[in-house]
Amino acid sequence: MAGLSIWHVLIFAIVVILLFGTAKLKNLGKDVGGAVKDFKKSIKDDEVAAPLNEPRTIDAQVKNAESSVKS
Repeated sequence: MAGLSIWHVLIFAIVVILLFGTAKLKNLGKDVGGAVKDFKKSIKDDEVAAPLNEPRTIDAQVKNAESSVKS
């Protein structure tokens, strides 16, 4: 039988809980959730902060970078 059965997953979960304990797993879940939330917030802030009229092509970005360097 190839792959994981429900028994393999159950035994793996029990071993992980015994090794780390529920408190550490709970804190790990909170930390990962907070990191994902912060990442989504920063992505959303970057999209809002970008000017809507500015083209998002590589050529336009290069021209804007060159013009800002010259000034």
